[in-house]
Amino acid sequence: MTKTGFVYLMANRKNGKTYLGVTSDLPKRACQHRNKLIEGHSKDKDCTLLVWFEAHEDIQDARAREWKLKKWKRSWKITLIEERNPEWRDLYEDIA
Repeated sequence: MTKTGFVYLMANRKNGKTYLGVTSDLPKRACQHRNKLIEGHSKDKDCTLLVWFEAHEDIQDARAREWKLKKWKRSWKITLIEERNPEWRDLYEDIA
């Protein structure tokens, strides 16, 4: 049986700093970021808004997608967010 996975982007504000990650439990991980419980870039840059995510049936597929996205230019990631979330609305309430 495979575990589902999510690739996600957190931000501190519209067009601000972003953090790209992968998880098998998106509501839990987004909550951890919102409450600054995860040390590192997302906490240091105040990335507490869930602005984009993508679901995958297999966590390994989500990890592979994350690795590809980490190589993307920032402008491409901005476009990815704005295609589905042009206002950079916090999507946490949609998934919690």
